[in-house]
Amino acid sequence: MEVRQLACLVAAVSLALAAVARCDPQVPCYFIFGDSLVDNGNNNYIVSLARANYPPYGIDFAGGPSGRFTNGLTTVDVIAQLLGFDNFIPPFAATSGDQLLGGANFASAAAGIRAETGQQLGGRIPFAGQVQNYQTAVQTLVSILGDQDTASDHLSRCIFSVGMGSNDYLNNYFMPAFYNTGSRYSPEQFADALIADYRRYLQVLYNYGARKVVLIGVGQVGCSPNELARYSADGVTCVDRIDGAIQIFNRRLVGLVDEFNALPGAHFTFINAYNIFDDLLANAASYGFTVTNAGCCGVGRNNGQVTCLPYQAPCANRDQHIFWDAFHPSEAANIIVGRRSYRAESPNDVYPMDISTLASI
Repeated sequence: MEVRQLACLVAAVSLALAAVARCDPQVPCYFIFGDSLVDNGNNNYIVSLARANYPPYGIDFAGGPSGRFTNGLTTVDVIAQLLGFDNFIPPFAATSGDQLLGGANFASAAAGIRAETGQQLGGRIPFAGQVQNYQTAVQTLVSILGDQDTASDHLSRCIFSVGMGSNDYLNNYFMPAFYNTGSRYSPEQFADALIADYRRYLQVLYNYGARKVVLIGVGQVGCSPNELARYSADGVTCVDRIDGAIQIFNRRLVGLVDEFNALPGAHFTFINAYNIFDDLLANAASYGFTVTNAGCCGVGRNNGQVTCLPYQAPCANRDQHIFWDAFHPSEAANIIVGRRSYRAESPNDVYPMDISTLASI
């Protein structure tokens, strides 16, 4: 790594990512696809129950409530800072014109790979819709840059991150009151169905210029406070049948990385969010966490409250909580996951490379 880049990284980390180190970005743009783990405001513009544009969300974010489902930064905010961007990547719904040259965040809370996922929460933009929005953005970029070849060259140097699948389990497969997928598919069959759709949408991204693509695996959903409240006898032990199904999906996602890396110019990589989160839970104290099974607000379906209520007073020691609400990690946890996605701390964190390496290709 060049001295200037190293100085930039050290500066960002030393400030706990609260301030941006002023360096040229390592890539020209960053495009983000996903769900509420990384949505930073797209759902503010649609009619949906899956919104977080009110306090106490954003209590530790410089701009206050923005639509982020946490108290401060999301993992992609952290990654954007480590990549050297001066500003956070804006939500597509609030992005236009030349802003798209630096990328856009297409993520939507409650969204899944499957179109029906999250429908009980109202409006959301599923993966197919996010990909369609990206196609629209590419056409804008072609107009701005003057021709397709110039736009393709620009996009080939950008980072694309895709983190889908959590809601397909939380708000579909393991929600029999609203969906019948749990009775129609075995865990292996459901993972195969998800991967088939995932593959089709990734192919569209590739066809529209995506070459450096990060696939973020699904984390330990069975360890979230919401699922502990629903299924765990002691409120602490993670739910094996949920996490077992997710591990089947993640293994197939690694296979997609290998498939796409066989295409000309493709550099796909897998972030093992499951492994990183497993380490956080197993070694919580070493990371400064004292609460692993409860959020700062939002206590789970058994009490009728999943997300934070408007203006609800959150806990004071939120940096000691892995979870912010019944589903979503705290900023403190997001910073660790974002750092380890950017620069792996364990061989099991990524496959075959971390984001810092991908950016340098």
